[in-house]
Amino acid sequence: MASASSTFSLSKPFVPLSKPHHHHHASNHNSIHLSFFNPTSLSTLKPSLSASPRRRVDFRTTVRAAAVEVASEKTETALVDKSVNTIRFLAIDAVEKANSGHPGLPMGCAPMGHILYDEVMRYNPKNPYWFNRDRFVLSAGHGCMLQYALLHLAGYDSVQDEDLKSFRQWGSKTPGHPENFETTGVEVTTGPLGQGIANAVGLALAEKHLAARYNKPDLEIVDHYTYVILGDGCQMEGISNEACSIAAHWGLGKLIAFYDDNHISIDGDTDIAFTESVDTRFEGLGWHVIWVKNGNTGYDDIRAAIKEAKAVKDRPTLIKVTTTIGYGSPNKANSYSVHGSALGAKEVDATRKNLGWPYEPFHVPEDVKKHWSRHVPDGAALEAEWNAKFVEYEKKYKEEAAELKSIVTGELPAGWDKALPTYTPESSADATRNLSQQCLNALAKVLPGLLGGSADLASSNMTLLKMFGDFQKDTPEERNVRFGVREHGMGAICNGIALHSPGLIPYCATFFVFTDYMRAAIRISALCEAGVIYVMTHDSIGLGEDGPTHQPIEHLASFRAMPNILMLRPADGNETAGAYKVAVLNRKRPSILALSRQKLPQLPGTSIEGVEKGGYIISDNSSGNKPDVILIGTGSELEIAAKAGDELRKEGKTVRVVSFVSWELFDEQSDAYKESVLPSAVSARVSIEAGSTFGWGKIVGDKGKAIGIDRFGASAPAGKIYKEFGITVEAVIEAARAVC
Repeated sequence: MASASSTFSLSKPFVPLSKPHHHHHASNHNSIHLSFFNPTSLSTLKPSLSASPRRRVDFRTTVRAAAVEVASEKTETALVDKSVNTIRFLAIDAVEKANSGHPGLPMGCAPMGHILYDEVMRYNPKNPYWFNRDRFVLSAGHGCMLQYALLHLAGYDSVQDEDLKSFRQWGSKTPGHPENFETTGVEVTTGPLGQGIANAVGLALAEKHLAARYNKPDLEIVDHYTYVILGDGCQMEGISNEACSIAAHWGLGKLIAFYDDNHISIDGDTDIAFTESVDTRFEGLGWHVIWVKNGNTGYDDIRAAIKEAKAVKDRPTLIKVTTTIGYGSPNKANSYSVHGSALGAKEVDATRKNLGWPYEPFHVPEDVKKHWSRHVPDGAALEAEWNAKFVEYEKKYKEEAAELKSIVTGELPAGWDKALPTYTPESSADATRNLSQQCLNALAKVLPGLLGGSADLASSNMTLLKMFGDFQKDTPEERNVRFGVREHGMGAICNGIALHSPGLIPYCATFFVFTDYMRAAIRISALCEAGVIYVMTHDSIGLGEDGPTHQPIEHLASFRAMPNILMLRPADGNETAGAYKVAVLNRKRPSILALSRQKLPQLPGTSIEGVEKGGYIISDNSSGNKPDVILIGTGSELEIAAKAGDELRKEGKTVRVVSFVSWELFDEQSDAYKESVLPSAVSARVSIEAGSTFGWGKIVGDKGKAIGIDRFGASAPAGKIYKEFGITVEAVIEAARAVC
């Protein structure tokens, strides 16, 4: 472990993460710096918004006139205005140079972005992984040039001048949507709308959980906020409602979301599809709701809203900020044409004139640069202050400090894997979902960062940690998370937990077939390198009478096709333990464990070590020679392959039985190892798996046979379904005879 004085520098973080930053007054991060100007209100230039939470008036001409008038005014807030316009034009210029991107949101959200990064948030630009930083999530990820401009001004090394100029280009650190694995300072990967706000719920959950476990009355060591900007599109996506509902239930008071209320989406005015009262919905969900009617220049209103939000301790806050998309563009502001297209040279020139911006593209005025430069020393001071506090904490609370340090660094306790249970062929048969619960409870004793739960199926998924209570609003220190029937939100929330700290290991569970509801979140797990453990039970037709709506068929194949994810289907206790070991060790990618409802025997030859290689031999009577046939099984069908092998050996055949628990891990082994398990000289191969045969051709080859199911299932007892679908010992024997 590092010495206390250098506690959590994390210059090479275990999981890429990061974020913004800092509050001007390091001594009191709950206050808000309000030294900047009191802008002239434009509310009189716009129709009254008091009658309804949604604006129902076309006021494009009025807004353009307002923009012109503001640009010509001289106010005491010249530096703030200049800073805000710097953000706008960095976005405009980057999109224009790329001839691709979304300039409208950065132009409209620049004021709130400026206030957050320049006045409110606590961060260290030179150590973006400082643990106690505030987190920022741009849920409306298409507007990423807003965040890139802010990171650039704040002094993050990840976004230099050339990065801005190479926006959306090959090899750029400024991709078309925020990617935490590409751009240091970006906490989570956003773009699919609604994912970001759900990730933010996970980040806020992590803060509340760790604060409850490790803060002391005399030393508050975990204390940071999660800020979000989301738009109309995020509000329309169902995942945002799932996540925001549970966020209020959990009382995540340090989650503050800014709703960019600009009423424009790709297809035009949101009137065509979205006329609900977002305010009323969020109040019904249990959020505190504030409305900033003038988000274009109402700086003090935004500041006051943040101050009010921070005063609310028992629930999250939605700050609805009514803005003008593309603010400052004389001909495109407040229209869909500025949402996702470059302004064009003519309109860029017109916007420069409109906002009084005489500078060349990508220019940051010296006074703006000087103003923002303070964040580097201030951020270092904030971290140094926190490190000094941690030194004191470590002296007083040694055990808690060691645990927290492991969560922050991701360093696993020595010998943690020895806690995993092992089994012998004499051990009782059991469903792998039950064996999974044994593994989870064993690991919870040695991994302080392990927490998670189920989508209202804990007693069926077998995911309860028996030594802990439920994470709830008033018991946030507990480690059983009750997600409710919110599969999509659950997955995205777990992404946020995983990306909060490298040593937090979230797991979540439902029936395997219901990964359909959460696939987008699982895909983002894989993309953003979030090591979530997906505990998916009822993995096949073996669940029986619930029928085809609940019986996964194509799911194994589909996840094997997904990059950067481990799809594991263990066959018994040793393989289940091995799957958990693999999942905990692989923190740069998620793992899916497909587990059985029905009881399975503990098979001879299985091992934790074998699982780590993905595919391995569990039995072979060829005495080192070339076997007559290779039988390959996964999960509950490995037992069938083993029984078929025994029968074929009685006929004088030499048979190798292979467990193929993870294709991905097997593919990562050396060519020599793969050849030792599946020798190219043996073309007689039979696979058996109670799912789609898609993809098995590359394993069994042109001369082999793949036994599986390429139609939907049926409702009947499991044994009957297996027989009717030909997932039997007899079918394997017949196929083996045919290929030998």
